[in-house]
Amino acid sequence: MKFTISHLYMVLLSAFILFSCKKNNDKTDIKAELAINNSTASEMQTFENKEPTLTAKEKGMVWIPGGTFFMGTDEKCESMCQIGGLTSDCKVHQVYVDGFWMDEHEVTNAEFEAFVKATGYKTIAEITPTREEFPNALPDMLVAGSVVFSPPKQVQSLNNFYQWWDYIKGANWRHPSGPESNLKGKENYPVIHIAWDDAVAYAKWAGKRLPTEAEWEFAARGGLSAKKFAWGDEFIPNGKYMANTFQGVFPTKDSGSDGFKGIAPIKQYPKNGYGLYDMTGNVWEWCSDWYKNDYFNTLSQNEITKNPQGPTDSYDPTEPGIPKKVHKGGSFLCSDQYCSRYVMGTRGKGDILTGTNHLGFRCVKVVPKK
Repeated sequence: MKFTISHLYMVLLSAFILFSCKKNNDKTDIKAELAINNSTASEMQTFENKEPTLTAKEKGMVWIPGGTFFMGTDEKCESMCQIGGLTSDCKVHQVYVDGFWMDEHEVTNAEFEAFVKATGYKTIAEITPTREEFPNALPDMLVAGSVVFSPPKQVQSLNNFYQWWDYIKGANWRHPSGPESNLKGKENYPVIHIAWDDAVAYAKWAGKRLPTEAEWEFAARGGLSAKKFAWGDEFIPNGKYMANTFQGVFPTKDSGSDGFKGIAPIKQYPKNGYGLYDMTGNVWEWCSDWYKNDYFNTLSQNEITKNPQGPTDSYDPTEPGIPKKVHKGGSFLCSDQYCSRYVMGTRGKGDILTGTNHLGFRCVKVVPKK
């Protein structure tokens, strides 16, 4: 199958980039006494906002108090994946976020179906590309579909991601593995094959929005400070799996030691300190921020950045010209053999027009300021 630089032909490449590693100058009026480069883990504390307990509840959401925390990681990004990643991607810096509500779990197939029934919405994966959009496309590529993980029997090298990703005609959120598959019995699984615009459309319908990267990371840490994972520093504490990731030999055989081979239903693992499920593994989650590889380097190391919204545009040196948004959390395909982007502070990225079978989302809702 021939691929060109167009979005239609970059879908598989964008799937690979999931595994690689509006500049906002608004600062808090709190004077930050930072020495990030010399800080020890014990000094990198999270300070939650002290606000009155909210009496109103948002169904299916939990309150995230917001506050000040150290965002990013001092882990070398090159060590996170065998391919790609820049040390500047995840540079530690101090951030403040206001409090907000967040979905306790990823948006499910049942929830997304309710949205589709109410609005008649069609996802990008369900829409056939036109000759006008892609005048140079081969006829067999002008078909609706999406990217699906297809484990090979063997691989020659992990440098060739085409060995385990396929563009499948008819694959979409209703048919996650292809036209012969369906959602029977999977109502409580995260919805997948969702492009960024699809996630935004759902969020608007639900009266919510996508989280910023800073909001997402603050929430994922669950009130913990400088921990490697959402629950602590050990990936499998006392032999107990805390998230749905890949065990076995990547990408040929997932042993399912954590209880699942492939995607899992929501709420199968312990919630974090804020009551959120699956902030690690299962499916990557869209954020509102544009992805720019050196964005963290542009933020002050001497002041606290308040409610950052991300850069004003996107740039990925591995794919110049392809607009991308940030992904967070990793997926069921992450492992220490290939992609350990489930580590707190790391980040993924993806073409805004591309969904895959390990990419979903959750939403947030802010409290109007009086």
